[in-house]
Amino acid sequence: MEKKTILVVEDDFELLKSNSLLLQNEGYDILAAETLAAAMVHLCKAAPDAVILDIMLPDGSGLEFLKEVRKISSIPILLLTSLSTNTDIIKGLEAGGDDYLSKPFDVDVFLTRVKVMLRRTAHLPETLSKGSLKLSPYSGQAFFNGKDLLVSQKEFALLLVFMQSEGQMLAADFLYKKVWGQPMAEDANALRFQISRLRKKLACSDYTITAEYGGGYCFEKA
Repeated sequence: MEKKTILVVEDDFELLKSNSLLLQNEGYDILAAETLAAAMVHLCKAAPDAVILDIMLPDGSGLEFLKEVRKISSIPILLLTSLSTNTDIIKGLEAGGDDYLSKPFDVDVFLTRVKVMLRRTAHLPETLSKGSLKLSPYSGQAFFNGKDLLVSQKEFALLLVFMQSEGQMLAADFLYKKVWGQPMAEDANALRFQISRLRKKLACSDYTITAEYGGGYCFEKA
């Protein structure tokens, strides 16, 4: 199996070293950057398979960097930062982050999040279709009748699960674990937030997401 390359962007040198070592011990090749400028050079030259991105960096905001990256690439990006409020998390996900983890973090959770993030992009068909609704896993885009629905990375991951399970009632815990890569615990608001946004974007299509109290969510014809 081909080794995956991960770009770690972190201005705390000791944390950069420790995180890089953790990932190397899991079999990943590592690129390291302490600034956004260095990170962009790696992205353009080395084309890594994923990015672990700090938000507060000496030469700018990781969120602004993320927005720029999203204009040219759907590469999986995990935001790893000391910013930990719900507002911070929402901003990070809306900017295009695939996942968000606050410092200090549990090592096993960190490694699992990375593994799940990479797994979501592997072994996928070039396109997945339900009528006029089409997904492009490699670009992370969703289209209805050729119109780009402009879904975020989390919305895309949810829609992919839903389209593969049309007509089935999927429990909230199941969806959260599939998309976030860990048990939901008390983080149900994150799932509701993403499904609410996705439902609005599907309003122009002939599909919808229905909810059953205590049961879960179902993707079906509108």
